[in-house]
Amino acid sequence: MKQRVTIVTGGSRGIGAAAALACGRRGDAVVVNYTRDAEAAQAVVRQIGEAGGRAIAVQADVSIEAEVLRLFETVDREFGALGGLVNNAGVVDVAARVDQMTAERLTRMFAINVFGSIFCAREAVKRMSTARGGAGGVIVNVSSAAARLGGSGQYVDYAAAKGAIDSFTIGLAKEVATEGIRVNAVRPGIIDTEIHASGGQPDRAARMASLVPLQRPGSAEEWPRRSSGCCRTLRATAPAPSST
Repeated sequence: MKQRVTIVTGGSRGIGAAAALACGRRGDAVVVNYTRDAEAAQAVVRQIGEAGGRAIAVQADVSIEAEVLRLFETVDREFGALGGLVNNAGVVDVAARVDQMTAERLTRMFAINVFGSIFCAREAVKRMSTARGGAGGVIVNVSSAAARLGGSGQYVDYAAAKGAIDSFTIGLAKEVATEGIRVNAVRPGIIDTEIHASGGQPDRAARMASLVPLQRPGSAEEWPRRSSGCCRTLRATAPAPSST
């Protein structure tokens, strides 16, 4: 079977790094996308290589269309036909009420979390769709439990962005279901990653552990394998063809 090529956006840390390593373990050729931290991305690439896999790191800010185009063109050149995309790149901001949110904050939130995922999915469909000569593939969008809970008092904008990802997943899944592409989303709950520190609350996962059925936050390493009571999957299509 031909080796599948998979792009993981935001693949240098947290859930993205765990997803990249999981894809590498299953035999995919992995493209570890990152925005700023080249050293962290290269560390993920090294881990995949040390385990016998094949991977490269590619810098691109997914909120910028031109950089997304460059990312996919690099994959075309270095690896060839694309078979998988994990739309993981995302951000939060410091806790704030809606009446405190600036236009700058909202623009950044939706540009990275929503526009970036759509840009990447668009380019992936162009390459995967059997209607366009592709061999099919898989797209996984990383949503959040916040999409259903609302994030009140802290991250309503983040929750709204992830709600958009849920709607996008359903719509895209139906749009390309007959073109060999499976589209799903996962909704992680309280996962102990660096994203909490980037929002100014490095201890947030530990503080919210009591809200999780297992009474602990999940880890980035375990969520690709099983829910552990910490994430949910939004299943939006029938299974993709066996070739993918």
